[in-house]
Amino acid sequence: MLRGLSGRWGLFLLAAMIPGVQLQSTDSSFSPVSGSEVEIFRPVLQPTEATPPLGTYILKGLDGKPCIKATMGVEFIVIQKKTWYFSLDPSRVRRSGYCGKEAAVLSLTLPGNAASLQLTFKKENKVFYITKVTSHLSPLPVCPKCANKTFSGLLDHDKLFKSQNGRSFSCKSESLLLMSSELRIKLVPLQFQAFTLNKGGYGKEVECWADFNKRVIPIIIGATVVGLLLIAVLTFLVIKDRHRQGYDEL
Repeated sequence: MLRGLSGRWGLFLLAAMIPGVQLQSTDSSFSPVSGSEVEIFRPVLQPTEATPPLGTYILKGLDGKPCIKATMGVEFIVIQKKTWYFSLDPSRVRRSGYCGKEAAVLSLTLPGNAASLQLTFKKENKVFYITKVTSHLSPLPVCPKCANKTFSGLLDHDKLFKSQNGRSFSCKSESLLLMSSELRIKLVPLQFQAFTLNKGGYGKEVECWADFNKRVIPIIIGATVVGLLLIAVLTFLVIKDRHRQGYDEL
């Protein structure tokens, strides 16, 4: 024990004597050293919804090249007697996963494994998509006498957010994933690309249906209204012209 203490004092003396030397503490926020530390990082559910902060998460393969890039805001929605919300803070997220030729996984985890979101990408022919989503959330109880509870969910064998290789999937509208009867995951906005990224950047965007409808439907409605107005005006002119011809005959 004396040996350990002397080592620590030696480090402090060295930092004090040599200018420019700073002691860097090891970030232990990802390791549940004690119960009090874990409590600090446990998610706190909120009764009202807020826009989740936007984060960009990049996963690199063994060759050092990015194989997954994801930009999104993540919100956990817990449904019990009331609806509760928790937004994922990108500054506290730890990224992990793996890159393969036909499958890749991006895992986003909070310290102490208090919350996680895992996305499994699959490449098939000339397209890629998300085939599996897993998530869990271990929040603080919403009341002093409420029991601790973990909310988990799984989506499997789906083809979510499909895009062509070399292109990115983009959606500015809300994407709501029904993970379980008590847990929803909302992604807003989102942009994904996997397997093939040109210099680590996004390729040409593939627009989601919700964004397409928001952009195209107003144009269709506007064109329809203009068309109906033109028909009404033409009909009025034709009727007026017929009446005028009838008076001329008399």
